Amino acid sequence: MTISAQAVKELREKTGCGFMDCKAALAENDGDLEAAVDSLRKKGIASAAKRAHRETGEGLIVAHLSQDGKVGSLVEVNCETDFVARTDDFKGLVADLARQAAESDDTAGVEEMLAQPFVSDKSRTVQDALSAVVGKIGENMRLRRFVRFAGEGDGVIGAYIHPGSKIGVLIDVGCDAAAVENDDFRGLVKDLAMQVAAASPAFLSEEDVPGEVIAKEKEILLEQARESGKPENVLEKIVEGRIRKYFEETCLLNQKFIKDPERRVQDLINDTASGMGGKISVRRFQRYQLGRD
Repeated sequence: MTISAQAVKELREKTGCGFMDCKAALAENDGDLEAAVDSLRKKGIASAAKRAHRETGEGLIVAHLSQDGKVGSLVEVNCETDFVARTDDFKGLVADLARQAAESDDTAGVEEMLAQPFVSDKSRTVQDALSAVVGKIGENMRLRRFVRFAGEGDGVIGAYIHPGSKIGVLIDVGCDAAAVENDDFRGLVKDLAMQVAAASPAFLSEEDVPGEVIAKEKEILLEQARESGKPENVLEKIVEGRIRKYFEETCLLNQKFIKDPERRVQDLINDTASGMGGKISVRRFQRYQLGRD
């Protein structure tokens, strides 16, 4: 079959592989893009866990936390140039949108939020406020996405924005009531948010990895292991070892702590909880990187 240049380009962007490898993979899989990605991974040519993503635009990622630490939001707002992203007008707009998201209904999406009364001026909508800044600066802007966490029970919603505001994290950490104001606990929440920003986990724990994801990963790892030429009776052990490594890389609680690689994140949580004589649990997290899914 004829493989289009656009299909090859899309596969190259997803995998970072060369033109000929991508064209051959598409031809072998009848033009099926996802099957071609799997094929390249099985051959060891590509790694889906480290796919290259292209940024879709400039802008900022900003968080807003309520004073009591019970509610938080994370927003990504895009513009055309980094110059505009650094202006006070744009920064002020993004800060207002983060506050808007924190005060919005949990079920609100982007379109619903744009139609709401603007948090800083109830006489106009969020879309009106956004359009006003666009008109003043003369550059297109959009609210790309946002997430809102409202804590249930005792605990804290924390956030971390990496310098430059291109990466941001929102995290929900539960604890015993007495621990909320504890400095060690507060430090842990910050460390956990920084961990998510730096290590980009896809899941909280092994239990959160869908069965179909594990099955597909094992299938790919088995094909890779067979390429080593080792006997079939040892391949299963090789795959199990590599699956453990996969969990270590993609699950927050299994990851090595960025400040002390001798400890896992779960060890850090256990040690902090033990020192306070209570319980600590990460309930959820969200990581945004500008221009990436």
